[in-house]
Amino acid sequence: MIEMKKILFNLDGFSRYQKILLLLFCIINVLSSIHYYSQTIISFVPDFWCKDHNYENSNELISKMRGNMSSCYSYWDSDKNETCTEFVYDHYMGYKSLTSELNWICGAAWKITLGQSMFFVGSVVGTFGFGILADIFGRVPILIISNLTAMMGNLFSTATYSLASFCMFRFVSGLATDTNFVMMYILVMEYINPAFRTMGVSICIGIFYCLGSIASPWIAVLTQSWKMFLIVTSLPFAIVPLFYFIIPESIQWLVSKQKYTQAAKSFERIAKINHEQISNSEINRFIEESRKTSETEQKVRASMLGLFKTPRLRKNTLILFFKSMVITLCYDAVSRNVQGKGVSPFIMFSLSATTILPACLLLILLQDRIGRKAMSSLSLLTSGMFISASGIILMNTNKSENNATLLVFLAIIGRFGVTVAYNSGAQYATELIPTCVRGQGIAAVHVIGYAFTFLSSYILHTRVIYTALPEILLGLMSFLGAALCLFLPETTNRKLPDSLEDGENFGKGEKCFSFICIQNVS
Repeated sequence: MIEMKKILFNLDGFSRYQKILLLLFCIINVLSSIHYYSQTIISFVPDFWCKDHNYENSNELISKMRGNMSSCYSYWDSDKNETCTEFVYDHYMGYKSLTSELNWICGAAWKITLGQSMFFVGSVVGTFGFGILADIFGRVPILIISNLTAMMGNLFSTATYSLASFCMFRFVSGLATDTNFVMMYILVMEYINPAFRTMGVSICIGIFYCLGSIASPWIAVLTQSWKMFLIVTSLPFAIVPLFYFIIPESIQWLVSKQKYTQAAKSFERIAKINHEQISNSEINRFIEESRKTSETEQKVRASMLGLFKTPRLRKNTLILFFKSMVITLCYDAVSRNVQGKGVSPFIMFSLSATTILPACLLLILLQDRIGRKAMSSLSLLTSGMFISASGIILMNTNKSENNATLLVFLAIIGRFGVTVAYNSGAQYATELIPTCVRGQGIAAVHVIGYAFTFLSSYILHTRVIYTALPEILLGLMSFLGAALCLFLPETTNRKLPDSLEDGENFGKGEKCFSFICIQNVS
């Protein structure tokens, strides 16, 4: 469809519609980043100690105990066997989290972990459910509905006073996670000139997802409570329904549903925004070409089960699944592992979030030069090394404050590595899965990865068993992911597989340590 591409992409550069689309994508990046990390912000655990009734003023007790480790037992009991029922909290910068408000610490700490897990259970259900609905009703309606679901789930969460209600409302909030971003991502990828996709999308994500992440803890500090934080960060989602009047429905989706007249209307609308003149004959040609394209795609459509029918394709698919589990789990856990470093979690969270932009820039600079396999493996290896180093330091010191600067540095580099791996992995899977089942395959890889984020809260909770245990587990998983990447074929500068047969033969004979940066891949 030469005429269609010329009008949609304006092959000389970005058109007006593409600029508007990227602007809206920037807004979605800010909203989705704050929503994703709200789960972490509301669950911060401040330093706490057993309340001593000899002190009428809690501030006096906090001043005396500040610098001592938090304790679930009374310091005033000589045997230290008396479990506390009342606590005093040294709130970080005055911010009162849900954890401190409901006393979900010590023996009740499992409650906040369970609630966080339900958020990710919701994300798996939502990705499946909204994905099915998007195929039935279109991308734009589901983009709007998922973002409104995020808003309502967070607002309902402010009414939490029990474990049951917390789990239920965090599940609702989690339903939107990923879909509220992916629907917009799909529309951007469809309408942006392929020559500008990597640059445009990476810059939008790198700058605005980074800004949203950095801003999240300081919004909490300004609002001073987890409830006000959720209210303030949820209300901006109300602007997303206005996208309906700006963004036409996906032309590719309309064509796949044989809605050729509606597709032509979206085509005309975009052309009008881009100040392109099109005639009735061009519209009729577009409809005819769309019909032929749809009929062709129906004939070659294959089932995702075909990915498991032949040995090499099955091996690659299973590695992609497992790699997605490792990368997504490590990305979430490392992103939220901001306590126990000897500094305020607000500062630690913001510092680690600054890695998002340089990670995206590094991908732009190196991904096509050293290859997908080298980028994925090296980034995970780097992440594993620095996360493991943090664990070694924590194993050999009683007070993290003594090595706070070093721990912060190691955590930031570890976050940088896993962020590079996460962003690189998405493109790697897209290129490796054959065209005929790419949509289904990518969805499966993505959902399986998200399903395992259910475990991230429990991995971080292991710190109550052993201080360095989260870093040890995350480091080992990063090393395992780095090793698995070596068994995948390189995709850079190669004709990607279209059929299942192409996928089976793709990269045949390639060695584990074949990298395009040191030798040509045959």
